[in-house]
Amino acid sequence: MPDVPVDSTHTMACMEVWGGNRAVETDVVMPGLDARLYSRPYQRAGPTDAGGDIHFITSCASGRIARMIIADVSGHGAPVSRAADALRRLMRRHSNHIDQTRLLEALNREFEQIHDSSDEQDRGGSLLFATAVVATYFAPTDELSIACAGHPRPIHVRRTGGVVRGELIEPVSRSIDGGPSDLPLGVVEGTRFNIASVTLEPDDAVVFYTDSLIEVQDAQGRQLGQRGLAEMLAGISAGSLADFTQRLIAEINAWAGPGPGDSTLFDDDVTILVVRRNARKPAPSLRLGALSSWRIVRDAVRALRPGGLPATFPDWSLRSLGGAMFGSLNSARPREKR
Repeated sequence: MPDVPVDSTHTMACMEVWGGNRAVETDVVMPGLDARLYSRPYQRAGPTDAGGDIHFITSCASGRIARMIIADVSGHGAPVSRAADALRRLMRRHSNHIDQTRLLEALNREFEQIHDSSDEQDRGGSLLFATAVVATYFAPTDELSIACAGHPRPIHVRRTGGVVRGELIEPVSRSIDGGPSDLPLGVVEGTRFNIASVTLEPDDAVVFYTDSLIEVQDAQGRQLGQRGLAEMLAGISAGSLADFTQRLIAEINAWAGPGPGDSTLFDDDVTILVVRRNARKPAPSLRLGALSSWRIVRDAVRALRPGGLPATFPDWSLRSLGGAMFGSLNSARPREKR
């Protein structure tokens, strides 16, 4: 497999949007969460090469909310670049929202608009859509909320009863009135998205990935599949996230067996994101609340400049507005939006 450029560890700043659709292999440190991101466009290993997988990570004004998205767009080229720019702006606009429902709905609408505005030749005459997984980590409660838009299920790797297990994370149905749910972005207007929530324990890891990982075939032509990947992850010993990711790729390579070359192991763009808890949580205080408010106002002013990213404001809820100052408010759950 070609070498992917390795960056130094990236420490997320508050109100930052980080990512894109280029080759990368790096650690990302967020308040309450460590991550390892590996992304390689198919047969494009250079640092300036762009593919159809898009990844973004955001941090909110107080450092309590970290949000991640992996999107696998149908195609390459100009439409994907426009999609990456649109995702960047939407991730920024919603970076201070604890609830990710509105972001998901906005992403779906955005892909419909990108399809309608794209040149037919650019998208090969086909529908432009994306499978995606969106995850929001709320540091005060260690809760990770996940929604999948036609995307493979993330895998929760945890120790239960002395045994390490890899468990597919399934969404919890919200009784969505018989309408379409969990479809890829841009396919059907008004699609709703179910949410899965897991509480991360100190040694837990959650693995997000694109479908090229589970479509790898062995010598008999059998695909690894989601459950095969979950079983494989349970057998990888804990260590640094970089070692964990490299072990995973090596295990898949060994499972697939000898072939015409390592470069053909994955037949599409591949992205892997592994996350794990850390101890770098912001402590609620009046100072943190004031600092968060200052960051929001500062960036709202910057958004007025030509080409600036959109302004981002918090949800109108107690734990969003007051949780940075008073820790007891962080456990207050908002009413679910429908």
